[in-house]
Formats: sequence, C-alpha cells, structure tokens
Amino acid sequence: MFTQLFVAMRNYVLVLLVCTILLGCKSTQTLIKAEESKVLTHIDLIKLNQDRVLVTLDPGAFTKEAINFYIPKTVPGTYSLDNYGQYIEEFKAYDYKGEELQVTQSDKNTWFISSARELDKISYYVNDTFDQESSSSDVVFSPAGTNIKAGENYMLNLHGFVGYFEGLKEVPYEITIDVPSGLTATTSLSKSAVAEGESSDKFMAERYFEVIDNPIMYASPNNASFTINDIEITIGVYSPNNVYKASDFKLKMEEMMRAQKAFLGDTDSTREYNILLYLSTMDQDDASGFGALEHHTSTVVVFPEQMPKEGLEQLMVDVVSHEFFHIVTPLNVHSKEIHYFDYNEPKMSEHLWMYEGTTEYFANLFQIQQGLIEERDFYNRIIGKIDNSLFYDDAMSFTRMSKNIYEDPYKDNYANVYEKGALINMCVDILLREWSDGEKGVLWLLKELSSRYDEHTPFDDMALIDEITGMTSLEIGIFFELHVQGDQPIDYEAFFGKMGLSIAMAQEESSYFFKGDIPYIDVDPSDNSIFVRQGIELSSFFTSLGIQGGDTLLSIDGSAIDLESIRPIIGQSFGWNPDKEIHIEIMREGEKMEFKGPVGRPLVKIRSLVPLENNTEGQVRLREAWLKG
Repeated sequence: MFTQLFVAMRNYVLVLLVCTILLGCKSTQTLIKAEESKVLTHIDLIKLNQDRVLVTLDPGAFTKEAINFYIPKTVPGTYSLDNYGQYIEEFKAYDYKGEELQVTQSDKNTWFISSARELDKISYYVNDTFDQESSSSDVVFSPAGTNIKAGENYMLNLHGFVGYFEGLKEVPYEITIDVPSGLTATTSLSKSAVAEGESSDKFMAERYFEVIDNPIMYASPNNASFTINDIEITIGVYSPNNVYKASDFKLKMEEMMRAQKAFLGDTDSTREYNILLYLSTMDQDDASGFGALEHHTSTVVVFPEQMPKEGLEQLMVDVVSHEFFHIVTPLNVHSKEIHYFDYNEPKMSEHLWMYEGTTEYFANLFQIQQGLIEERDFYNRIIGKIDNSLFYDDAMSFTRMSKNIYEDPYKDNYANVYEKGALINMCVDILLREWSDGEKGVLWLLKELSSRYDEHTPFDDMALIDEITGMTSLEIGIFFELHVQGDQPIDYEAFFGKMGLSIAMAQEESSYFFKGDIPYIDVDPSDNSIFVRQGIELSSFFTSLGIQGGDTLLSIDGSAIDLESIRPIIGQSFGWNPDKEIHIEIMREGEKMEFKGPVGRPLVKIRSLVPLENNTEGQVRLREAWLKG
C-alpha cells in the first residue's frame, strides 16, 4: 500500500511539474509548429482605441531564427498598389513571457522579427481607409477599403486587418471577432459555433487567400435572401440614415441574377453569394469611391445613400452583374500569375481584356439577351463605351498595358478595361458569330476555356491567344495580333456594318456631374481645386449656364468649392429637381465670373447606332444572333 501510495504521489508530482513547465512556456496548442498550426487571429471591434481596431495573431511556434510579417501591398481585382500597411500602427511582437521583442519595419507593408523562435504573438492597431479618402492623394478604392464606425458599421475587407507570416499563406486561420451588441455579419466566410452568450463570432479559413477573399460587413440586421436554382443569395445593406432596406432591392436583384443564370446556362461554380451594400453619406470622413470589388462568393458595393431608388437599382444591376460574372473569369479561368498571386511583389497577367473586359461585356450583353433592357438602351451603352474609350490612349497595346498596369503610363489607362476591354469582346463576339454562322460567341469561348481550366488549373499567360486562335479561326487570331497585342485602333464602324448598323447623332440624359462613369469635372492635385474638363462634350447643365471646359469652380450656392466640399454637393445632385435655381462662381483665364439659372434636366449629345437601309438577310441574321444569343 505504501508503494502504491508513493507511486501515485510521485506520478501526481510529475503531472504538476509537467503542467507547470507547459504553463511557463506556452499552451500545448501554440507549441505546435507554425507550419502545422492554425493562425489564431483576434479582432476587437468593441474596445476601440482612437477609432482604431486592435488585431492579435498567434501563429504557433517557429523553428527558424527570423521571420517577416506582411500586410498586403495589393490584392486581386484592384490592379493598384494600395499599401495597406500604411494603416497599421503600434506593431508589437511578444515572447512567451509577455515581453516585447525587437521589430524592424522594412517597408510600408513588412515587419522583420529577428527572434522568431521566441515569438508568441504579434499585435497592432488598424486605422480605416474611409476616414482618410478625402485627405489623402493615395486613396484606396472604397469597395476595397475598410470602415470603423463605433457600434454602427465595420467594413472588414480583411486584407486591411489581417496579414500573413512568411511561408505561412497556406495554413488555416481561425478568426475570432468581438462584436458590439446588435450588429450582425454579412459574409461568405465559414462560421464556427461559439458558446451561448458570447459577444464574439468565430470564422475559419483554410488558407490566407480565403481570408482576403471573404469580406465581412457588420451592421444592424438589414438583410434579404432568395434562392435561384441551388444558389443562396443574400443582400446585406448598411444605410446610415435608414433610407433603404435590403428588401428594397430584393426583387430587382432576383430578376437580374435569375437572368444571369439563364444567360450562363450550366456554367456554375458557387452555391452561395453575398452582396455587401454600403451606402455612403458622402460626408468628409465617408466613402467616395463608388463601384464594387469581386470575390469568389461575394461582392462589396459602395454607392451614395442620396441616390433615388430607380437610379440606384439600375447601378446595382450593372455593377453587381459585372462582379457576379467574375465567377467565370478570373475566379475560374485565369493565368498562373493570378493563381499564384503575390500580395507584396505582384506579377501581372496580360489578359485584363478578358478578366475585366469580358465580364463588363457580359454585364451589358445579358441584359439585352434576357430582355432586361431595350435594343436602343444596349446600342447607347455600346456607343457610350466607344466615346469613353477615347479618353484613354487608343493606340496602346492592351496586353502590354495589362502586364505593366502598376507602372506609368499604363496605370492611367486602367479604367479603359471597362470601356475598350468590353468593346474588344464585342468584336470577338461578332467575329465568332460570323465564323460559326451565328451559333457561337464569347460565352461559348469562355465555356470552352472553363472546360480546360478551372479554379485549381491556371493557363499559361503567353499561350492563351494562340490557344484561342487554334480553337476558332485565323481571322480572330489576326484581330488579337493587331488590336489587343498590337497598337492598331479598332474600326468599330466596320464591325457594325457587318450587322447592318451605322453611327448617327442623338441626345440622352446624363447626371449633373457625370456622363455614366465619366466625370465632367476633375481635381487639380496641387491645390485640390475643381475644374471643368476640356476636350469632352459637356452636358446642357454646363452649356446652358455658360460654363466652359477649363473653368475652375470657385463656389456653388455660396459654398466654396474644393475636393472636400464638392463631394456632398455631387451626392445631393442626384436628388435635384430640374427647377432648382443654382448660383455658380468660376475663374476663367484669371477672370472671376458668375452664372445663375435652373439646373434643368441635363442632356448630352451622343452618337447612336441605327439600322442601315436595305439590310441584307445575312446582316439581319448576324445582328439577331448577337442580340439574342
């Protein structure tokens, strides 16, 4: 009995000793090697510090002497170097005793920890980007940005909050988020169960790409859902002044996405899709970059809350449909440069004509093919893209621009992917219809490529155009050689002539400060002054008042105009009545001038597509194949 008691006591002492050693070092969970562990991530949205969020990461145990930690310089879909590390402050690293380790910041987005074997965890504060859009020249596009509005809204594009350790992009992440009461998450990120009564959410990601590919928006519950075939679609809305409910957009979004599914046919790569709609007040510290950013199973959308419902619904249709079509490319069909994306030393693909151009073309084509818009509306959109494309370098090689999109002079031509990029696809579509006697178009081409490449199988960037030529015809190969790889402008009249169409002059309504996505005004970065653009067709809003291209806006209705003050005025303009009287002061060639009058209903001269007389049967048949699929 004595022996048994002695042995039991000895074992008990050994257990206590082992536990003491483990507690003195680190928990058993974090003793696992980093490459075999989860990155335990904690985001505190409750205890803010000067409008900043505290983030903590515990990577597991490192066996190497030193390690780098990165916040992305850029992320897929943005095509700009945004340096999200500039929003990180008070970066600290701790050892297992809670003592600080030495950290060196190598550049805006990289922190070097020399004592990696001693590293227990890191922490840092995150500033949001929305607050700084009006005061910074290096602005993050709002749908790719972040928002911290205490207790009310948190836009978590997670690439702005969560970074990655060198060599650990492929390990799982467990993300715990402390959430203020009354707020719920809209996201496609996989959620884990938490104990009842806990004020936190827990999410799982299999690798770092899943972290940045699944944004989260926290707001008061304002959601609506519907199902199309076997895809569950959820709309989450943040409307700061409660102007809009998610249910306001449900019918229009369901009609649109049902039409998209009918257009795509059996092309399907998702069972869930979330639309995160953030409506901006357009105040000084709020979002001002309007549009959307795509992800595999969700999209972040930012628009002004002041917009009338009809206009906002149509923008939602145009923009969200574009983002949803990204499930085909580049989220499914993409090159090795996209598949093995380097967030801090990115290497770009040549094929923005497809990644953005094809999706933008589809976003317009499906609306005419599925009966959502009239033929005249579709023609106007095509002509509008031709006009808008001429604001950019029409003789620039599209593949060269794409490959060098982060550099001058190519980066200033990026927005042309939505204009000429769509037109390139239109021309390829017409050539394919002509080649196949109307049977095959760009959608057929993308489906063929999808059968060869998918989310896990990228194509060789340099070989794609040759492969497309081999699948189709020499004429299509020559088109790519001259107008996509080469620098020869496209003769659109020749393509319209194939279908018995010609270009004529007409008028259409525009908004007060924009023609579609193209602004009538611009900013002088030297002093933030606002001027009316030259070399473009101004709307009747400007011409009826007597305002000309090159005029600098000094005041509107008594408010001095600069980059900050023009933003709320643009937001208000969406609700202007045509009878509203306006008083504008401008500076023209050193002379101050004043203009008064009603804002009117702004009209702008545009070119339009009209059928030629005496169309041949072949022209009519080709046009019908183009418009109806």
